[in-house]
Amino acid sequence: MRRILLGAAWVLLFAACTTRAGDRNSGPQDELSEAALREKIAQMLMVGFRGLELTRDSHIYSDISSLGIGGVLLFDYDTPSRSRPRNIRSREQLARLSADLQAAAPVRLFIAIDQEGGRVNRLRSEYGFPPNLGAKEMAADPSGTLTRAQAEETARILSTMGINVNFAPCVDLDLNQENPIIGAYGRSFSKDPETVTAHASIWINAHRSRGIVSAIKHFPGHGSSRSDTHRGPADITGLWQETELIPYRRLIASGEGRNLMVMTSHVFNADLDPHNPATLSPRILTELLRGKLKFRGIIVSDDLDMAALRAPYRFEEILEKAITAGVDLLCFSNNGDRYDPLAAQKAVDTIFGLVEDGKINRSRIEESWNRIMAVKRQL
Repeated sequence: MRRILLGAAWVLLFAACTTRAGDRNSGPQDELSEAALREKIAQMLMVGFRGLELTRDSHIYSDISSLGIGGVLLFDYDTPSRSRPRNIRSREQLARLSADLQAAAPVRLFIAIDQEGGRVNRLRSEYGFPPNLGAKEMAADPSGTLTRAQAEETARILSTMGINVNFAPCVDLDLNQENPIIGAYGRSFSKDPETVTAHASIWINAHRSRGIVSAIKHFPGHGSSRSDTHRGPADITGLWQETELIPYRRLIASGEGRNLMVMTSHVFNADLDPHNPATLSPRILTELLRGKLKFRGIIVSDDLDMAALRAPYRFEEILEKAITAGVDLLCFSNNGDRYDPLAAQKAVDTIFGLVEDGKINRSRIEESWNRIMAVKRQL
């Protein structure tokens, strides 16, 4: 009950404090506005961390309880140290970790995982979870029976573990079977957009029935690429097909558009935007996804630590461009080639400075915060 009251007070506080921090000589009201802005910015962050349990001296505890970040990302493997475990060792341990993370949050926390099945599988059998299939294997049954069974089982397990966001399903089309991150991993249901839509709809509905938000990915389509954005830029100019938008258009227009996230891709397509990769592109996120496809939910970035962005852009530039383009939820996995315990604080400070300098409109922060809170109220 105490957490509920605190959360309600927090929401009312920030609903009331929406004016830009101006002249520092104006006193307490201005300080309140600055605090409100920082809290709203923090809600736009989803951060990965190390640890099988939550302790009060860990940076993620401070990020959640004091800074007020919007969510966390869970992984079983720690890439910087090339070791396991990172956050997942057993059913009991994971359920306890999720409960402790949620208890530390003044506002309900997004606890997210990439649990597609197959090669993208954080809940492995060695941790006590059942084996599962990848998207291509599930879609081998055109009736959808395999997809439905696995989607329902996955959603049940995630709910039991206290996880409320699944970065799945992958709705990329299997247009290039040599694609090193989609086709080669069997992550696509099919090259046929209607088949992808049908199986994705089954998956999303099974998760919604358990109160879990699905994030369809990777917009505007990663299935035709020849390279992997984890490792560097991926130029899909001349490879991308407009049919890759069909699953998004169908799912957004149908009932599946409710309580849904869309995850961006860092691919570059000069035919859609000659200057920016998708995650940093107003043309792709605001004009295409928001405008033409009429998506009204949360736009979540793929990991902003990926080489496709980190190599050509500075940290401040990534944040400015992503938010201006229309990203609501900014993901920092802390699970690439480096680990930074101060990532969340640096991001809040940087974004706050960009707003103060007029490089990001405060209205963009308000828009994202409102979308995030609308979804959290439904969880």
